[in-house]
Amino acid sequence: MVTDDLALELLENMKALFKTKTHHHINEAMCGEAFGLQYIAMNGGSVLPGDISSEMNVSSARVAAALNSLENKGLITRSTDKNDRRKVIVEITPQGRDIAEKHWNNITYGASKFLSLLGENDAAEFVRIMGRLKEIMPELWRNWSL
Repeated sequence: MVTDDLALELLENMKALFKTKTHHHINEAMCGEAFGLQYIAMNGGSVLPGDISSEMNVSSARVAAALNSLENKGLITRSTDKNDRRKVIVEITPQGRDIAEKHWNNITYGASKFLSLLGENDAAEFVRIMGRLKEIMPELWRNWSL
């Protein structure tokens, strides 16, 4: 049976985790410029800005700001689609591809290290529970009311 005490313990642990530097790095890897660059690299090196927005579940304005920054750093280029002038094509540069590869290697190393620190049994259970969360979260938010 789930108790209020258990729920409070969960919330306290989550709050403490969100205060860590590691949480900031994970958040950047999953939501920031690094994720956008990684997404482009893993999708053939050429995407539409709307694809990035949909994958990250963020506004087109936030994606535009990230793309501006990536372009200023020489990591991507943007051009108009020759077949449909209303579309902008975002392409990764060789320098961007190198950075995306290093980023991916860091992410996978960090995830492997995290799971190894948990130990084999806890790691398998954690991954299983994360899969369950992925399944139940949409239902939770559909029925959420404050």
